[in-house]
Amino acid sequence: MIGDIVKVTVDRPLGSYHPEHKDIYYPVNYGFIEGIIAPDGEEQDAYILGVYEPVKEFTGEIIAIICRADDVEEKWVIAPENISFSKEEIMEQLGFQEQYFKSEIKM
Repeated sequence: MIGDIVKVTVDRPLGSYHPEHKDIYYPVNYGFIEGIIAPDGEEQDAYILGVYEPVKEFTGEIIAIICRADDVEEKWVIAPENISFSKEEIMEQLGFQEQYFKSEIKM
């Protein structure tokens, strides 16, 4: 799975706010991968790193998986091909939301 190329449909672009939790600001693009069903019964969620403007969709490489010990979901981390981030860099960029969960990054 890590290293696979996927297309993300962005429903929370960079600069937007969470639809239910209005205090959560998205400093990255966030969306889902059509056709891949996650353990929560919804399409697989994905964060996009390395893209610094709002986008509607993005095709990139899965560079990491965030596994949440206290949630049924896992989040995929997508980046442009041949761009990598360390675990620390990933968590620094995604802490805006992952701070609320007990998360582990698998690379």
